[in-house]
Amino acid sequence: MHISRLALDHFRSWEHCVLDLHPGVNIVQGANGLGKTNLVEAVEVISTGSSHRTSSSIPLVQRGATSATIRMNVEADDNNAADLASAQSASSNTTTLEATITARGANRGRINGGASRYMRDIVGRVPSVSFTPEDQQLVSGDPAVRRAFLNQTATQLIAGYADRLQTFTHIAKQRAALLKQLNQQRQAGQNADATLSGLEIWTGQFIEAGIAITRDRAKVIDRLAGPFAQLCAQLAAAADDASDGDRASDDAGSPAIAGLKYQPSFEEVLGAEDPAALISEHFRRIYPGEVARGINLIGPQRDDMTLTLYGMPAREFASNGETWTLALALKMAVYGALSETFGRKPIVILDDVFAQLDESRRAQILRFAAAQDQVLITVAADGDIPSSPIIAEGRTHRIDVAALKRDMQAQETADHA
Repeated sequence: MHISRLALDHFRSWEHCVLDLHPGVNIVQGANGLGKTNLVEAVEVISTGSSHRTSSSIPLVQRGATSATIRMNVEADDNNAADLASAQSASSNTTTLEATITARGANRGRINGGASRYMRDIVGRVPSVSFTPEDQQLVSGDPAVRRAFLNQTATQLIAGYADRLQTFTHIAKQRAALLKQLNQQRQAGQNADATLSGLEIWTGQFIEAGIAITRDRAKVIDRLAGPFAQLCAQLAAAADDASDGDRASDDAGSPAIAGLKYQPSFEEVLGAEDPAALISEHFRRIYPGEVARGINLIGPQRDDMTLTLYGMPAREFASNGETWTLALALKMAVYGALSETFGRKPIVILDDVFAQLDESRRAQILRFAAAQDQVLITVAADGDIPSSPIIAEGRTHRIDVAALKRDMQAQETADHA
């Protein structure tokens, strides 16, 4: 499976763009600020329903526009083509996926020009994994980064997760609004009985939806933890070999010393037969604090996951090299889970990562990339492309972003002439 064409309208910095892609390695080269990352980000958005670069859709829409459109032609064999097109009859092995991203309102999707549907209905049909400079934040960054990773991964791996997350997010907003209203009413000496009654209803729904999200996320971590530890060991061993077998101080360890653990806010879910009752009791204990602050103090919106090294939190103790090893292993574990789930190789995106890696880790990720059906690599300059037989001898297609930009601008000028 591979993407043969990507077309954008009013997406990020691109007013219009049509880009042909090939199987194997595609190198997207352009100076910073030309929009090369925006091209591969569009693939991530239509694949996963979100971007690791932003928490909302607003930045994805070009300034001055009300919506952005991403169209993607995907080539697949007979079996995969049927999966991509779902119930629609496919007369060829080419499937066109389309996503409309709005600055306000719900995002929409289409398959082969068919009826408009929810964006979540097309997510996961073309699985992808992105390796980016921001991946280090999965180890050393704030919990919000890791929650976004969990959401994006669960959306691709677990059917219905996107629906459940949307429901939970709506409920959380409604409950927080009632907490603020209740605080204001009490400060003003107003009767708050109706607000209290509504809060009780929304709290029950918050608990129910939160338990479902927590269980989904726990499944994701359980699925990734074993492969993650094994991949850490393999990457570290390869780094040891590259340094003549002398284990460097900045390499991750073996399965016994590299770990991945879920830290749910609703920790009762993992150890109780009836977590709802225990969580409800927890809410009663923290009720005064929630009203005073006007926020939901517990729930999946406060979840985290911990990456450990030698049994210690990697966020606090990992060196730069160890952090990269852990981040690469985590993304490779996601790749393995997606491959197993969909029965096909995900699209691999390497967004400006080579400048961040040492020679050993460059070689590791290049070997990984060489085994994929399609890889999209972004670089700012020729010097950022590693010297490797994998690049030199493989199926390599180069895209000059500056030339692409000029072509698109010339076409727009001709269209308006």
